[in-house]
Amino acid sequence: MSIKVKGLVKYYGEQKALDDVGFEVHPGEIVGFVGPNGAGKTTTMKVLTGYTMPDQGEAWVNDRRVADDHLNIRRNIGYLPEHNPLYPHMYIKEYLEYVSGLYSLGRQTSERINQVIALTGLEKEKKKKIGALSKGYRQRTGLAQAIIHDPDVLILDEPTSGLDPNQIEQIRNMISRLGQEKTVLLSTHIMQEVEAICDRIVIINNGRIVADDKVDQISASFEGSKQTVVVEFDRAVDPELLHRIEGVSQLKKMDDTNWLFESVSDEDIRQRIFQFAVSNSLSVLSMQKKQKSLEEVFRELTQ
Repeated sequence: MSIKVKGLVKYYGEQKALDDVGFEVHPGEIVGFVGPNGAGKTTTMKVLTGYTMPDQGEAWVNDRRVADDHLNIRRNIGYLPEHNPLYPHMYIKEYLEYVSGLYSLGRQTSERINQVIALTGLEKEKKKKIGALSKGYRQRTGLAQAIIHDPDVLILDEPTSGLDPNQIEQIRNMISRLGQEKTVLLSTHIMQEVEAICDRIVIINNGRIVADDKVDQISASFEGSKQTVVVEFDRAVDPELLHRIEGVSQLKKMDDTNWLFESVSDEDIRQRIFQFAVSNSLSVLSMQKKQKSLEEVFRELTQ
């Protein structure tokens, strides 16, 4: 595996920031690491990158234990911190040359800088000082320094925070491309971001992992046996009749012709609703089985 954390516990004074945190990220995955502010996302990332040590538990990157080899492990990690510390007085190429020197790229430096500038879309801005860049281009510069040494693992902390919709879309596309070759752990609290680019989601709340599942399956896994079906009939229906449909536990009127049915039965109630419509000379204009949105699951787990 590329990333593994097990039993992480971290205190800041008397505050317990991490409480038995454990999860894995496998090669080629983009995993969304989400939670409300103060949930423990950044602390976990700092442990993985060796910038802070846990009070208990262990972390591995590429099968190397971080506590034993954190300096070499950093050579295999591309890290974009939340606040993206850059040197505003430096030009983009100058800054990337400086970072390349830290990783001892040597003769590869010039070629690699040109590759990274092209990959991150910095070509038009490469002659500017970092302080003169928009926030979107500063984020691109941060991503460029994170990948300059071609790491196997990317750890990105809130990479689209504070960007406008166009900038967000550009950064997301960039991360998706990088995720085709690298393992990516992406911290965010934006559910649309997770749905757009992530394979899996790990939700943390109050320092504990409360969910870990594939993005396209997590909503279904939290539905339990309850079903929600939204139906549009061709005309108004007496609610007393609808309540008689076997298996319906709750009924909500959305307007004269649209109804929301809930059931706690494992049996799919759509067939019974359709049979009811036929028996009462009604036409079903639409019928949709509704699942909780990712945002609804997140709120339910973190409130």
